[in-house]
Amino acid sequence: MPLVTTTEMFKKAYDGGYAVGAFNVNNMEIVQGITEAAREQHAPLILQVSKGARAYANHTYLVKLVEAAVIECPDIPIALHLDHGPDFETCKSCIDGGFTSVMIDASSKPFAENIEITRKVVEYAHDHGVVVEAELGSLAGVEDEVNVSAEDSSYTRPEEVEEFVSKTGCDSLAIAIGTSHGAYKFTAAQCTRNEQGVLVPPPLRFDILEEVSRRLPGFPIVLHGSSSVPQEFVKMINENGGKMPDAVGIPEEQLRKAATLSVCKINIDSDLRLAMTGSIRKYFADHPDHFDPRQYLTPARANIKAIVTHKLIDVLGCAGKA
Repeated sequence: MPLVTTTEMFKKAYDGGYAVGAFNVNNMEIVQGITEAAREQHAPLILQVSKGARAYANHTYLVKLVEAAVIECPDIPIALHLDHGPDFETCKSCIDGGFTSVMIDASSKPFAENIEITRKVVEYAHDHGVVVEAELGSLAGVEDEVNVSAEDSSYTRPEEVEEFVSKTGCDSLAIAIGTSHGAYKFTAAQCTRNEQGVLVPPPLRFDILEEVSRRLPGFPIVLHGSSSVPQEFVKMINENGGKMPDAVGIPEEQLRKAATLSVCKINIDSDLRLAMTGSIRKYFADHPDHFDPRQYLTPARANIKAIVTHKLIDVLGCAGKA
């Protein structure tokens, strides 16, 4: 099947109590690992491209990689989504360039300006058969070109969501309930430590999610900054020359709970980067004389596939839902 929008995906996810995985892609091996997992698990899939990924790999190369994935996975729905579009021009470029979904992130702007910018993107996107994700509230952390300090982050205000969705016409809404971008999502001061000395992050604000859901019944909600930062890959990196102390992510059981509510899309990025980096570091530690990219990228791709498979089955609950 051709690339699809997220409209039908989200309707099924909302009614079925699961979430669709949205995975950021930057190169061929990441695309292959993700899509092979989704094909085997017969899961719907969102492949995301950020502004930074477009600058790194070029819009055309990324679109063609995703088109290749569609050919290789004809039995599952795949959407191509712009992650954190910073302005109308970037969103327009992606809409004109074959994307089926775009995110306009004007969450750093005042409420009225966020509405104005988002509505402009929605009008253009809908005229071209493309859907739009918007954001209210601001997540802390660093990911690609998104960089928000903990002091500047803010939870979504549930009392604003009805007006925002009504005035913008957006198709889904990313909210801030305590997730955070990147592998270093929380400072040590924000966390507690368990008996093993491992940092435990503060719990997500499910009260905000539930109030937003009450005000927007049936409307798809999105969570950004939802990587779990698997400790086995943090350990693999640190044991092979890396230095990533106190990298901690969102507990998977909390993400699974969110997926049973109104959250229809969960973004996962840092977990894949950690899997790739850890795999490559370990490979070179074990094979210091090797130099062929095919050798060290093969286990990296396999670990990406394994972690995506786990997410589809145990966290998102979308395996078998394509």
